[in-house]
Amino acid sequence: MTNADEHDEVHRPLGLNLLAGLYLFFFLVSASTFGNPFPFLGKVYLGGAAKALVFVDSLLCLYLFIGIMKRQVLTWYFLLGYNLFEIVNTIVNLSCITREELEKVVDGKVHQEALLVNNIAAALAILLLSQFIYRHKHYFTNKGKYLF
Repeated sequence: MTNADEHDEVHRPLGLNLLAGLYLFFFLVSASTFGNPFPFLGKVYLGGAAKALVFVDSLLCLYLFIGIMKRQVLTWYFLLGYNLFEIVNTIVNLSCITREELEKVVDGKVHQEALLVNNIAAALAILLLSQFIYRHKHYFTNKGKYLF
């Protein structure tokens, strides 16, 4: 390890640390939903399909977390792609999954307005996060193709 590498590790930008913490949180949230219904591209998946989707999403979040920690340039692209996909998935789910279908899955009442507001707010937050990531590409200095 060179002095420049040691300096980068000691003086990691606060924004990069917060970003890593956020994607670690996303990993934990995703992993904690294992076994629950999973909305994906306009359909609510149950059982084994939902577990497989949660597993893949958890792995992606874990990869993003490790890539941020290692400051990998490739991760910068994956972050933007993952966030764009999450926004598209949210919009597709809101437009294709009916309230009645959700009520049947959760076995309770779903407030359409609250569902809409919460999902739009989450999509806007991810959009703002993507803007931060896009503007701070210079944080990602590791040009290696592999995490390990």
